[in-house]
Amino acid sequence: LSQLRVPTLQGGSTTLGAVADITYEAGPATINRLYRKRQASVNADFAPGTSSGQATDAVDKTPTMAAILKAEREGTAVVERARVGSEQAMMQMFTGIIVALLAGIALIYSVMVLLFKSVFKPFVILMCLPLSFSGGFLALLLMGMQIDMPVMIGVVLLMGISAKNAILLVEFAIEAQQRGKGVYDALFEACRERARPIVMTTVAMSAGMLPTALGIGEGAGFRQPMAIAVIGGLISSTILSLILAPVVYSLVSSIERRLNPLFGRFVTQRTPDDEELLRRGDDKPHQPAE
Repeated sequence: LSQLRVPTLQGGSTTLGAVADITYEAGPATINRLYRKRQASVNADFAPGTSSGQATDAVDKTPTMAAILKAEREGTAVVERARVGSEQAMMQMFTGIIVALLAGIALIYSVMVLLFKSVFKPFVILMCLPLSFSGGFLALLLMGMQIDMPVMIGVVLLMGISAKNAILLVEFAIEAQQRGKGVYDALFEACRERARPIVMTTVAMSAGMLPTALGIGEGAGFRQPMAIAVIGGLISSTILSLILAPVVYSLVSSIERRLNPLFGRFVTQRTPDDEELLRRGDDKPHQPAE
């Protein structure tokens, strides 16, 4: 090999041995690339009871990986850490879940504006959504569970149930106000009448999730964090919604009363005959006398 002729910049040729030392050594059979960069991978299986997040933290704390991450933060890294496999899938999943949550919140607000015919009343429902999230994450913290893909699916489920509970309260309170009751009387009646279906929903959902939360059945360990998050979110949403929703509703009603003189010109005003029909509980539109 040292006698092979290679071209030079001047157009001539020289022997390979004149420009390189030819030796036989062990080398990679194949060169793998990721994003057009050379890739070296180390594969391992999870220990029993170890989640993806715990494994990633353990790898990041090793001396070699810690040095690589430190060089990346300082901008002097020659070797970079590649996020592929389950870690990359988790990042993409979290991004998709966040987009789905934001889209769901926007859709809930739009539908509630059309249903309640108010721009401010739907904020009562939106304020109740974090109650379920906080309860679910607190339950996971107490049980020592990690946030994974089933948990995020459970968060989306919690958002729908929490919104449903708040809609029951707000819709009943609005109907009571239309029957002539004051804000506080309407809220008391709504909490008294709607507490039963809200509690029944919580009990039914919690009972259905309890076997999975206890890890009973084949494959329940994968879904166990989701069940624990759902049960914790249901309990917190049920208890706190009956407290927070009336408070926020009263504040929103106060704000609407203050803004009504400013924006009342953009709202169709009721006639005295319409007010009389509302006081009598007749929701039929006013018909002119013949």
